Amino acid sequence: QLQLVESGGGLGQPGGSLRLSCAASVSGFTLDLDHYAIGWFRQAPGKEREGVLCISGSGDSTNSADSVKGRFTISRDNAKSTVYLQMNSLKPEDTAIYYCAASASDELFRTCMLWKPVYDYWGQGTPVTVSS
Repeated sequence: QLQLVESGGGLGQPGGSLRLSCAASVSGFTLDLDHYAIGWFRQAPGKEREGVLCISGSGDSTNSADSVKGRFTISRDNAKSTVYLQMNSLKPEDTAIYYCAASASDELFRTCMLWKPVYDYWGQGTPVTVSS
């Protein structure tokens, strides 16, 4: 069973930055993420879980929610089996629990999509609070 663990959440200041990490493993060992698309989702209090940003299995393309374009970026380090979400220019409305998810679907190898049903594995989430 593939396990995903998010980290890096916490308190951020408006206009500041945070970097979240998503580490993948099987029975405590890291694995190659070359064929997995990775998506970041978030769920604010009282809201539905929504897509934020994803990266294709090949790493060649990304898909971003309009609310974070120009502020958030996603990257992957397959050697470390880790995907990062760099969050810049934070806003209070970015406050949410952030989840990473992985998909082995061939349909997401070249391009990814922010649609929850296509993702097979989910992390437990890491909370992010943005306030002064």
